[in-house]
Amino acid sequence: MSQIRAAADQKILFLPHALRQMLRPDRMISRVEVRRVIAEGEVLEDYPEDARGHSCLLLGFGDGERPIHVVCSPKYDYLAIITAYIPDEHKWSEGFRERVER
Repeated sequence: MSQIRAAADQKILFLPHALRQMLRPDRMISRVEVRRVIAEGEVLEDYPEDARGHSCLLLGFGDGERPIHVVCSPKYDYLAIITAYIPDEHKWSEGFRERVER
């Protein structure tokens, strides 16, 4: 998590896909909420071999304590936000920390 926060301290880059997902009417996730997930959240899954480069899935809480998942990729001088979404309660365990297999 320290590598993620160190990259975010340099700069946060919201990729176009992330912005489209954040601005969906059923989500409306603000940049402030994403920053809160980065600052206070936890790493759920790590993807060191991802095709886009090392990335990971974070869980944190936004306005009204709603759960938010953020997929990000720490780079040397910035943190790339790949996507952000409200996890589906049918696809995630209680607490939104583990995927439910169905």
